[in-house]
Amino acid sequence: MNLLQNQKLNNKKAIIRVDLNVPLNEKKEVTDYTRIEAIKETVNFVIDNGGSCILLSHLGRPKGKDENLSLKNILGPVSKTLDKPVIFFPDCIGEEAEQATKKLQQGEIILMENLRFYKEETGGDKLFAEKLSRLGDLYINDAFGTCHREHASTAVIAKYFPKDKYVGKLLQKELEAISQIADQGEKPVLAILGGAKVSSKLNILYNLIKKVDKIIIGGGMAYTFIAAQGGKIGESLIEDDLIENAKEILEIAKTLNKEIILPDDIKASTDFNQNDLIKIFDSNKIGSGWMGLDIGPKTIEKFNQLILSSKTIFWNGPVGVFEKEAFLEGTRSICNSLKEAKTLGVNVIVGGGDSIAALKKLGKEDWVSYISTGGGALLESLEGKTLPGVKALLNEN
Repeated sequence: MNLLQNQKLNNKKAIIRVDLNVPLNEKKEVTDYTRIEAIKETVNFVIDNGGSCILLSHLGRPKGKDENLSLKNILGPVSKTLDKPVIFFPDCIGEEAEQATKKLQQGEIILMENLRFYKEETGGDKLFAEKLSRLGDLYINDAFGTCHREHASTAVIAKYFPKDKYVGKLLQKELEAISQIADQGEKPVLAILGGAKVSSKLNILYNLIKKVDKIIIGGGMAYTFIAAQGGKIGESLIEDDLIENAKEILEIAKTLNKEIILPDDIKASTDFNQNDLIKIFDSNKIGSGWMGLDIGPKTIEKFNQLILSSKTIFWNGPVGVFEKEAFLEGTRSICNSLKEAKTLGVNVIVGGGDSIAALKKLGKEDWVSYISTGGGALLESLEGKTLPGVKALLNEN
């Protein structure tokens, strides 16, 4: 793959696929600037090396043209974040769009209209991709969050730039972070997987158990594993149809001399919303009528020691119902331990919407080694898949 290193882009017009699918409130105001901030490095590189930028992105899931999902709604925030004026064009293909990009001067930035206003984008239409390719002289993919989709602007357009397709700075960081987790991280490598369901992480577990040294399993998904070992889990969340998968993963870990670590004790309640009725149980002896909603104090200490004895850590998913203050302590303790580990030189990588939301809720996101911007793309990468948007950038493709 071609990286953006020492590239001279004098008067070149760079088509950059970015991910500006940002959350908006009812007033169409951006509520999280993370994805906009993430494109700055690539945009600045292109401009600093003599080029101009043609930004392609989607926003939401429109059914045809929808003014509520027009990228003109985020033009101000994009310009403010990039600290540069940004031109908006109300389409992304066609003769007028091509004329608009041809007029770009060195250092200028143009934001094209929502790609998904055309159904051909999500359909991976070759003609649509070819029309997009006419907008510029080279192609850069910097939208990791969409690389798992076989869309025209990610998996198809690169074919029209066989010698001029590049990995953007953000995408490069994402791929390096994945490599740190699965292949090249300093050992011991620890993965912390939480969240509600095993089903959403099943393939990741099968792949990571072969790659990392230890996996902590917390959150709702832990109870399926505890039940698979014969534990009593009360009314806790369980996926009965995945009991055999859980047993198989535990057996694979044993065969490979890897560790899967489950909670020793948990914080439970009889009612998800009745936060004043709380009891601590051994994780395999949860009383009838009680549901596990967070990890307990012994587990907090155990997880802390595991975190501090690792060299590379990947965290995806809270270990309790962190949205409720009564069941936030376990996730807070994970954050605190990870922060302490980072000060000791541990490489800490965080991915997944709920993990990032927890970090932000606790005001602890500034110290992490790397926070992934990809949701589904990150998970599919960790399943061992080569993403279509990444495959399209391979030189032999």
